[in-house]
Amino acid sequence: MDLSHYKKAWKNQPDENNKISQNEIYKMTQSKSTSIVKWIFIIGILEFVVMNSFYFLFDDTSQKEMMETYGMTNVLLVSQIIAYIILFYFLIMFYKNYREISVIENTKSLMTKILKTRKTVRNYVIFNLTYLVFISIMISVGSLRTEYAHFSTKESAMFLVFMVILTGIMVLVFWLFYQLLYGILLRKLNKNYKSLSDLEMK
Repeated sequence: MDLSHYKKAWKNQPDENNKISQNEIYKMTQSKSTSIVKWIFIIGILEFVVMNSFYFLFDDTSQKEMMETYGMTNVLLVSQIIAYIILFYFLIMFYKNYREISVIENTKSLMTKILKTRKTVRNYVIFNLTYLVFISIMISVGSLRTEYAHFSTKESAMFLVFMVILTGIMVLVFWLFYQLLYGILLRKLNKNYKSLSDLEMK
């Protein structure tokens, strides 16, 4: 019996049994929420490993040479260090959310942790998309300063418009990817939150 059917059965039974059933529904919701948050942590780890494995599978010499040409080697290095620190922070938060949600013993605390987990994932996605935009800006500025320094004002404007459109498409693709990757889990987590809200109101 899934959670929705369990709730319907709980509403139709005598009042003296409500307290027991409410506790069982809470335990089911907590178990489902713990599983969801665990998968968020696992997917975060897998994403980090897969994305960074490209550095070992492909030669990034051309990228380094391009950044040297643009005079942005140090900027790229510093931004990468900061990005890794922030990514590790999010992975730690994913793990911390998983550990904490599995031992919570009251409805309000579980609801608070679900909201915190949703906020953490949302901020994680925003950071990744923002970093993508930052890299695009670096490439655009570097290109105009070096390879396309001979461009007229009109050509430079057209190039920037092209880069804005290209960046927008990339952000959209990655946003859809994250919606597929985390959106399903977050929708389930939101459903659990609503179930807890119903219990709290009762």
